[in-house]
Amino acid sequence: MLAIIDYQAGNQTSVKRALDHLGIPSKITDNPADLESAPGLIFPGVGAAGQAMKVLTQSGLGPVMARLTSQGKPLLGICLGCQIMLEYSEENDTATLGLLPGKTLKFPEGLNDYDGRPIRIPHMGWNTVKFKKRSPLWENLKPTDQFYFVHGYYPDPDPSLALGLTWHGRDFCSVYGREGLWALQFHPEKSGRPGLQILKNFYAHCLKA
Repeated sequence: MLAIIDYQAGNQTSVKRALDHLGIPSKITDNPADLESAPGLIFPGVGAAGQAMKVLTQSGLGPVMARLTSQGKPLLGICLGCQIMLEYSEENDTATLGLLPGKTLKFPEGLNDYDGRPIRIPHMGWNTVKFKKRSPLWENLKPTDQFYFVHGYYPDPDPSLALGLTWHGRDFCSVYGREGLWALQFHPEKSGRPGLQILKNFYAHCLKA
């Protein structure tokens, strides 16, 4: 049973509904014992980095996640979860979890789309991901598949960790990580068939880990 980490940051319920649709057993929880026993963790979230880190620090979940991932427990970060897996976020000038090296940055002003029109911030809607490296997450996906984004900040990890790029006025890293520890800036649970496939691929990896 996958553990969906509950840290009072939004979309846990929508992630669980997607997993239920796929027949993947899961539980929304803030209990460290549940995280210990689960074959894998999903770290979703919407909201602000500062408030999320306050809850993770006060609850003690942050250190638990750091320990489990260092021991090889698979984890998939989504949206805000993706951003605060890094070391620092410009949002609220916040030190974040540091599960992987890098920082989260605000989209700069003055960016234009391919046709010269100013882009909108936050980045909201459907977009593609250009996969840079092979990953179990990409099984049965196509380069033309689109995913749903809602964000005004973006992850800027160590370049060696970048797995996928997306264009919104500039290329930004929309997927990063290493085997078993992955982060998605988009919402797979809101991305139709391609997003559900990523959740299936993550669960398959957890069962093998």
